This record gives sequence, structure tokens and C-alpha cells, in this order.
Amino acid sequence: MECLYCFLGFLLLAARLPLDAAKRFHDVLSNERTSDYMREHNQLAGWSSDENEWNEKLYPVWKKEDPRWKNCWKGGHVQAILTSDSPALVGSTITFVVDLVFPRCQKEDVSGNIVYEKNCRNDIGPSPDLYVYNWTEEGGWGNSPNQHHHHVYPDGKPFPHHPGWKRCNFVYVFHTLGQYLQKLGRGSARVSINTANVTLGPQLMEVIVYRRHQHAYVPVAKVKDVYVVTDHVPVFVTMYQKNDRNLSDETFLRDLPIMFNVLIHDPSHFLNESAIYYKWNFGDNTGLFVSNNPTLNHTYVLNGTFSLNLTVQAAVPGPCPSPTPPKPTSPLSSAGDNPLELRETPDETCHINRYGYFRATITIVDGILAVNIIQMTAVLVPAPQPDNSLMDFVVTCQGIMPTEVCTVVSDPSCQITYNTVCDPVDVNTGDSCLLTVRRAFRGSGTYCLNLTLGDDRSLALTSTLVSVPARDPASPSSMANGALVSVGCLAVFVTVITLLVYKKHKEYKYLIGNGTGIMIKGKGLNVFLNHAKALFCPGNQEQDPLLKHQPGTV
Repeated sequence: MECLYCFLGFLLLAARLPLDAAKRFHDVLSNERTSDYMREHNQLAGWSSDENEWNEKLYPVWKKEDPRWKNCWKGGHVQAILTSDSPALVGSTITFVVDLVFPRCQKEDVSGNIVYEKNCRNDIGPSPDLYVYNWTEEGGWGNSPNQHHHHVYPDGKPFPHHPGWKRCNFVYVFHTLGQYLQKLGRGSARVSINTANVTLGPQLMEVIVYRRHQHAYVPVAKVKDVYVVTDHVPVFVTMYQKNDRNLSDETFLRDLPIMFNVLIHDPSHFLNESAIYYKWNFGDNTGLFVSNNPTLNHTYVLNGTFSLNLTVQAAVPGPCPSPTPPKPTSPLSSAGDNPLELRETPDETCHINRYGYFRATITIVDGILAVNIIQMTAVLVPAPQPDNSLMDFVVTCQGIMPTEVCTVVSDPSCQITYNTVCDPVDVNTGDSCLLTVRRAFRGSGTYCLNLTLGDDRSLALTSTLVSVPARDPASPSSMANGALVSVGCLAVFVTVITLLVYKKHKEYKYLIGNGTGIMIKGKGLNVFLNHAKALFCPGNQEQDPLLKHQPGTV
């Protein structure tokens, strides 16, 4: 009898050997970790337990250091890139995407085959073959019964015969939370999970990819990535201020509005039907601002450091939980009418409030608040000078004095840049921000001028169209000839006056001792000479350019 018991025990042990030796999904996809941690999670819709057996005959399993990985793909290695739209608010949908990156000069064609790119050279030179893998001619997707045995996933489930399934030559196995999902695809695969049953916190997604190889499959890539499920609304805030030179340092200018724009990370549109409120505290004793608009402007009027706090409240609609009926106190008492009324209104919805938070420390400083061009004037260029035309721009600004002025001259559409010039500004020109900026233009015409005044913290911009007039044909090259004619006429004129003065010396003798007379006569002579010059040399005779004596000329 004892021998019989021993024999039966041996049979039971032998019967268990195949079960113990068979690989399971968590053995393949969990980096040889125990799956006790995975058992704590709820079931994901459409996913299967990683306790299921893995068909190692069709889908061989290689360890990381296995040398067969080096030859699993022709011409190099395939890289799998796994991305997700994490973080995800609990209850929303999170999506994972795997993209295969093929070796250089290889790509997937419309039929799902891998081909060499035309006119592409890699380290080993151009390939004489067109195909890397021609699965269309290789066949294997036939309809004969003896070919169906390999049209299955690693757990033995058959491939779905959706339209175009025969052009899908890769098998993707996704694994997370102790469960797996198998997918037939091409060079990219996408999977979505509803996070209602996912444990809060960081989680791990792993993916292994196989390619077709006759009547079996070969692993080509493995990848994993961390994703996060949270009960806080994922909130990001962008801050923008005009004239702020560096938007990333959280330093802004006093007396200019800052635009705060709240971005809620909700790629699956889970919060589309939610009422969302934004509660702002800017930390400058201006109180609490509540709005249902994600964009808000605020102006700080004092310098200093301030703590910005934002709370986002989202009322997420959902089904109301079934109420628990009260326990009866006596055989005659009933469960009451209220629970029955709630159960009879299945369309009633309740709300769960979810909150998101954002905090930042903001520094407020003085800066350049505005810049304006108040006057433009053409500058006469004496001969000989280049053909460039000079223009003076009188510029005023609000705020502190700039340390630099820059101009960009371009075509009238402001698209094609002709030149860019920057000059330092002398900060000792005074308290008033008044500058004269002189710039050269390459001939007459219309130009677009962008002018900026800046310092370390701020940058103010203004733009204008500049109309540069054509040069007067008599100026400046003809001015020299005109001046010579005027000088000759003036010599004759002075000779005549000298003779008259000599003849009437006695008449002028009294006036010589009278300063007023000299000034009057002198004035009359200057007026006469001006008229004479105007007669022989028509045109603008102004000697000093306009605004030459304005402070802060650059």
C-alpha cells in the first residue's frame, strides 16, 4: 500500500511539471519580479491576467543579455519609443503609443513590408535589394486550415480578422497592473485605458514587440515607461507680459498687466461637462478673485516678491451612489420613501469635486513700459557722401532709461530684413527718456522700421513705416556748383559795396560808433545776402540737421 501511495504521488508530481515549467506573462514582462504586487489592482476592461500561460514556441523569450538580440533585425536594431498623455485624472482615459524606429534607410511601405529608402546611404552603403522584409511574398497569412495555428497571440487567442489585418506584421503585448493586452499592428500601436479602476500614483507600462518570421515570431524590441494617475486636476499656468524680456524667470515689470492663462491637462476631454472655477490670490493684498474664465490679467503696482496661489475646482458629473436604506426599528416600520425615490430616478446625476493647485513666487521690478517715435526728419548729407539717406528719429519712452537701442530696417511688408543695428545708450543723459536715433537707408522709398529699447529686464518695441524722400537734384552734389556761383557773385557785390563805403566814409562815420546801427545794418546785409543766395542757390540752406541738439543722440 505504501508503494501505491508513492506511485500516485510520483504521478501527481509529474503531472505538475509542465504546469510549473510553462512560462506565464508576468515571467516574460515583469523583469522576473514576483506578481504579488500586481494582484492588488482592479480589473481593466478588455485586459487579461498575467497568470495566463505564454506560448514560448511561437513567441520565444530572450533575456536581456541574450546574443540573439543582435541579429533579430536586418541592418541594425529597431528601437521602440513608448509615450503616454500622463498624468491622468482618475476616471479619465490615458492613451499609450508605441512607435517603432527602424534602422537608417529603412521604412515601412503601404503594404506593411519593410523596404530600403531610395537614394539613402548608410554605413554599409546602398543595398542592392528593395526589401528588408517582404512579408507579402513570404506568405503565411493563407486560409488553409494547416496555416491557422500561427495566427494567434502569445496566449493562444486568434488574431482579429479586421480589414487590412494581413498587412499588420507586428505583435504588441502591453503589460501593466498585473494584466496584459495583445494587439496586432504595423510600425505603430495605440492603447487606451480608463483609469477609474487604476490605483493612484505612479505605475509602470511595459511593451514587448514581435515581428513575423515565417510561421513564428521574433522579438525585436522591449520598452517601458512610468505613467501617473492622480486625483488632483493637472494644472499648468502660462504667464505673459508685454515688454518682459525673459518670460521664464518669473520676474515681471511693475505697472504693466500680466496675463495668466490656466491650462488643464485633459487630453481625453474628461472634464468637458464639468463646471470649472478658478480662485486666484496674487499675494499683493488685492483679495481673492474667482472666475470661470481660464485667462485673467493682473497688474502689480509695487516692487517686491509675491506668492501667487491658484486653486482650480472642477465639479465632475457622475451617477449618484445608491443610498443605503435605514434599518427598520420595528416590524411595522418600513424602509422609508426617500431611498425608493432615489432609486426610481436613475437619470439623476451627482458631482464629485476635484481640485488642482498651482503656486509660484513672482518678483516685480521697474522696467521700460512703452516706447514711441514722435518725429522723423531727413538729414542733409554734405558732399561727398555715400548714396545712403540719413533719417533722425526722436524717441520717447516711459519707465526707466534704456541701456540699448536697436533698429531693424526691412521691406514695407516687414518680412525681408535689410539691416540690424544696435547701439548702447548713455544712461547719464538725464531723467527724461528722450533720444534721437540716426539711421541710414539705402536710397529713397518706403521701409519698415522696428525700434526697440531694452535693458536687462525689459524690452519695449514700436514699429513704423518710413518714407525716405528722393534727393534734390541740386543737393548735395549740385550744392558745390551753386556755392561757387554764389561766391563769385558775392565777390562782385562786396567790391561794389566797398567802393560805396569808401565814397561815403563820412556818412558812415557816425554809425560806426553806434552799436545799434552796426547791428541793424548788419542784419539788413544778412537779409540781403540771404535773398541773393536764395536767388542763385535755390533749395534748403539749413546748415544744422533738425534735432541735432536733442539730448541722447545715438
